[in-house]
Amino acid sequence: MLILKECNLSEIVVELLNGKIVVFPTETSYGLGCDATNQQAVDKIFKIKERKSDKPLLVVAPTVEMVKKYLVWDDLVERLARAYWPGSLTIVGVVKNDCGLADGVISKDGTLALRVTNHPIPKFLSEKLGKPVVATSANISDAGDSYNAEEIAKVFADKENQPDIILNYGELPRNPSTTIVSVMNNELKILRQGELKIN
Repeated sequence: MLILKECNLSEIVVELLNGKIVVFPTETSYGLGCDATNQQAVDKIFKIKERKSDKPLLVVAPTVEMVKKYLVWDDLVERLARAYWPGSLTIVGVVKNDCGLADGVISKDGTLALRVTNHPIPKFLSEKLGKPVVATSANISDAGDSYNAEEIAKVFADKENQPDIILNYGELPRNPSTTIVSVMNNELKILRQGELKIN
């Protein structure tokens, strides 16, 4: 487990391409991420988090254009995307067939949880990778969000499965959770109410 206080993010993109698991800051807390198309890397995140396989992982993308390659698009998704992306809204929608994303990112019911991020670090990583990046909370499942990189390193220090790289950006501000909505058949359902209110 390598802890970096300063790094070249382009080198981190190469590490993601090579299947590495990286901890990085997001809008809300530290995230645990990998290339969302790499099945081995996604499987490793489940092991690191000790997470049940029926709880799919959130992914982020840098642009709406990238999201359209993966999510089935309809009028409601379009309206939400125009109003709230990039930003703190996660949409759970139907995934396109043969889109190349790993199992565990795609849930067993064929849906995908995706957000267009406005945080510069995951945005850069996904943009340069050319693919969505997993951005699940950097913790053991159900342990609460993590805001301090050194504390994350301590949590995983004695674990068999660990992140490969932790990008240490110090203590992060404790921002509210993102809002999560389900969009199926042009119907909207709020799954988690965060700071963002859907009109």
